[in-house]
Amino acid sequence: MSNAALNTQTPQRFSGKWETRRIGDIFSIRAGSSKSQHIVPGGRYIIIDMGSVATDGRLILSKHTDHKSDFLKEGDLVMPKDDIGGGKIIGKVAYIDANRLYVLGDHVYALRLIEGYPKFYSYLINRYETNKSLKSKVAGSAQLGLSRKAVEEQEVPVPNHEEQRAIAEALSDVDGLLNTLEALIEKKRAVKQATMQQLLTGKTRLPEFSGTLETKRLGEIASFFKGSGLSKADLSLDGKRRCIHYGELFTTYGECITEILHGTDRGGTFFLSLHNDVLMPGSDVTPNGLATASCISIPDVILGGDILVIRAPVDVLNGTFLAYVIEINHNQVMQLVSGTTVYHLYGRDMANFSFLAPGIEEQQAIVSVLSDMDAEIAALEQRRDKTRAIKQGMMQQLLTGRVRLIRNGVG
Repeated sequence: MSNAALNTQTPQRFSGKWETRRIGDIFSIRAGSSKSQHIVPGGRYIIIDMGSVATDGRLILSKHTDHKSDFLKEGDLVMPKDDIGGGKIIGKVAYIDANRLYVLGDHVYALRLIEGYPKFYSYLINRYETNKSLKSKVAGSAQLGLSRKAVEEQEVPVPNHEEQRAIAEALSDVDGLLNTLEALIEKKRAVKQATMQQLLTGKTRLPEFSGTLETKRLGEIASFFKGSGLSKADLSLDGKRRCIHYGELFTTYGECITEILHGTDRGGTFFLSLHNDVLMPGSDVTPNGLATASCISIPDVILGGDILVIRAPVDVLNGTFLAYVIEINHNQVMQLVSGTTVYHLYGRDMANFSFLAPGIEEQQAIVSVLSDMDAEIAALEQRRDKTRAIKQGMMQQLLTGRVRLIRNGVG
């Protein structure tokens, strides 16, 4: 027989039926206890409690201790058993990646595997169907709770150990790419923030510019207006008149608005945008969000109530430049905010906002540098989001047995 004939084996996929099993037959489950009295900033060990598990299964590491008890083992899974509000984290699990580093705190179950491949089960329990089923067993309204019995009785589909490992390795590879992208995005954001601090405070000048920079009050060069009433109920994706609700300035738009996501079919007279307007939210239940600014480059967009509109001549002030300046001068904006229960920011307050104002050409050059950085970050975020979507699709297929992987070493 020739060598060619020896190397023409047909690749073989995993086969065989998956078994339905109870989580309580796969794991031993125990509840943690409070470690709040043992918290030590900078302590050697990390406390795992209700706030330590992200909705995507990552560990959030914030509390430390030197207390030596209730250690978790590598391969353990931790599951929040209590939650408040919408219950987004209850029933989710995170994978413990080291021995004798993590200490089990309160409001959390530790799941220790009896047999199988633990990383596989971290994906299996976090998949939408399993987590939805666990959430259906939650008791309570304001304070939510998931009993140990409910977790133990939860049924999941399980392949053999070899296929568990193969699925976990495939999904872990995608997680590795996601972690790399997240780290790169954070690095790019940090570089952008450092660049903003240098260029917008005059500590560093672009090569083609020099001379003394003048400090100006915003009220010397801009006028201030307020949008008119527009409720969330007035918004729609296919509304004929483009509009912005003030809440979207917190959640949707960045420093430069070049595309409008919502419209409205509501009639009436509204306040409309001009190119280069800078928009800020005029009120919020917490003050920190008020130091948010966006420059809109699109005219004739309806601007809803509680939007503070800053309007300056385009040959004097670049609106995107001002949005960046407001972002890095968060503390100054906070000093201009008024209110106790609900916080407000008025035009008369922002009129006192002061900043270094280079000539319009230098403003535009700085905006070009920062906008290029924003575009690079946005491209990475888009790639990350696509990778997340791919992972979700893989989980849906691989963790149900609809798609079977090829066995390693065969082919």
